[in-house]
Amino acid sequence: MLNEKLHSYIEGLISERNLLLTEMENYASVHNVPIMELAGIETMLQLLRIHESEKILEVGTAIGYSALRMAEALPNAQIITIERDMERIDVAEQFISRSEHRNQITLIKGDALEVEEAVSGHAPFDAIFIDAAKGQYKKFFEIYSKYLTTDGMIITDNVLFKGLVAEPVIESKRIRNLVKKIDEFNHWLLNHPDFNSVILPVGDGVAISKRRGERI
Repeated sequence: MLNEKLHSYIEGLISERNLLLTEMENYASVHNVPIMELAGIETMLQLLRIHESEKILEVGTAIGYSALRMAEALPNAQIITIERDMERIDVAEQFISRSEHRNQITLIKGDALEVEEAVSGHAPFDAIFIDAAKGQYKKFFEIYSKYLTTDGMIITDNVLFKGLVAEPVIESKRIRNLVKKIDEFNHWLLNHPDFNSVILPVGDGVAISKRRGERI
């Protein structure tokens, strides 16, 4: 992970977001809603631009921040996003409805482990972004990777979990168990027989996965 000075320097170079997105960032801060860190999301958006993704599946809407960031960065893309928390769904719908990019976003309500049938109707996807319950990352990957286009990519956030994956001792049992699951996912992902993956130490750790033997 980058040290704090470099992290602050990089974030200071990032352009200001529009008023709606800034409001969402403030809301997330006040209400402790986890949204992707600035350096991480800028990295993801650049990858999506380079890839020219036109249909994106997001596992984990939260308040709709990353969905709107993707819609803004890729005005020709359609984003299908999944969220199970009804309170967050209500907030996301309010924010999305105020955006000029609202027609690019389709929100599927329900647990990502249970709404495969609804999601499959929108497949295939050029990109899949996983940013939901960290303990379920492997299941999310296994369920939805089958709906990826031949040259598509999967982006997974929070795979370094504030650097805790490299800490030898963690006092909290709950955090220790979660870190163990993330670490197991990382090892599974980077040894996956069908995907080449790399972890970028930006934001909270971003994994990028492509099918083995496929052209980027």
